[in-house]
Amino acid sequence: MTQHQLTGGTRTHLTLRFSSTRRGARLARQLAVQQFTEWTGLPYDSDPARTVALVTAELAANAIRHGSLPGRDFRLTLLALPHCLRIEVTDTRPERLPPPVTPKPPDGASGRGLLLVRSYADRWGCTVDDAYTKTVWAEVSCRTEGS
Repeated sequence: MTQHQLTGGTRTHLTLRFSSTRRGARLARQLAVQQFTEWTGLPYDSDPARTVALVTAELAANAIRHGSLPGRDFRLTLLALPHCLRIEVTDTRPERLPPPVTPKPPDGASGRGLLLVRSYADRWGCTVDDAYTKTVWAEVSCRTEGS
């Protein structure tokens, strides 16, 4: 796991690499929630923190299941923006873009991750910036009910 943190202006940024394993996904989820609560002051059991946990878990699981090559890590980047947290998960399979998300859940035991991301995140998308990686991102509001 490597770490890089920057603070400047209105943005705070943290980037970490995790092994493309279930343990790596679990650590990414835990770290994302911890960092979110530190940046926002919201409690771990707040709705936004739970949403960060769910969205991070789904994006990391997808990177591991559909976007990894043997021996290659995935990267988690957290950006604290003025009213939301942007969660970015970068993997090593730019040719494997996320499928279109439809309102009807797919049949079978899997395939609902991006449906959950679409439902819980304020915005989400995918970018391919080079021939070696793709980044799936989601933005989660930092506001709680009544604020």
